Amino acid sequence: MADMGCSSGPNTFLPIWEVMEAIDETCRKLNRKNPILQVFLNDLPGNDFNSIFRSLPSFRKKLEEEMGGEFGPCFIAAMPGSFYGRLFPPRSLHFVHSSYSLHWFSEVPEIPLNKGNIYLSKTSPPGVHKAYLNQFEKDFTAFLRSRSEEMIPGGCMVLTICGRDEINDSSGNHSPPIWEFFGMMLNDMVLEGLIEESKLDSFNMPFYAALAEEVKYVIQAEKSFTIIRVESFHVSWDASIDDRCRDTMDVAKGAESYHGGHTSKAFWRRNR
Repeated sequence: MADMGCSSGPNTFLPIWEVMEAIDETCRKLNRKNPILQVFLNDLPGNDFNSIFRSLPSFRKKLEEEMGGEFGPCFIAAMPGSFYGRLFPPRSLHFVHSSYSLHWFSEVPEIPLNKGNIYLSKTSPPGVHKAYLNQFEKDFTAFLRSRSEEMIPGGCMVLTICGRDEINDSSGNHSPPIWEFFGMMLNDMVLEGLIEESKLDSFNMPFYAALAEEVKYVIQAEKSFTIIRVESFHVSWDASIDDRCRDTMDVAKGAESYHGGHTSKAFWRRNR
């Protein structure tokens, strides 16, 4: 399997753990021996892979403690590089996972003047949205074509992508709340003379929060994969904050309006 956009934080090993638990449970039910698992962790070359490897002994120890010695060997290696191009030999992957990575572009597209904004907003000209959408479709298509070459027929892929819902889309509010908040701060810095206005106007986030329908359109147009399931769900702005710390945090009242994001998760199978 391969985890695309693995990063180097405490959640790096979580997808591997979930997969191994699922395999272990299935093998127990079928009374079969656990397979040997080869895992490739992918991210850009600048990722801190050394910290990941330093964490491997503790991860293996946890596996032994909670799963016992019955689980087959798990070999973990790094594969640095952009997932918008080829990374693996043909038909070498059975399963691909990526979480919160594919909404980032491979490059900043040529975007018309988006004055006062760092992303899509209600005041952005139509050409700005078209430029963002075109870049998303280009990058996502390149990702799918590369994975279609690398995965075996019948292989599966699960992707979690930051997106937006139909309600915000119909209101013209394409921007995730956090980018609106940063945009407001940067505009205030322009007014205070801390940033040149021309620099703010030329800056655009290389990020696109797609609708679930836009994700499905690219998959169906590329034709290498069959969609099994697409799910959409909201994530609260404080979803990752420990409950023990929540009551002690000093949160500005204005931040309460920036209270969430929309996420799409897609599960599909490589066509034969």
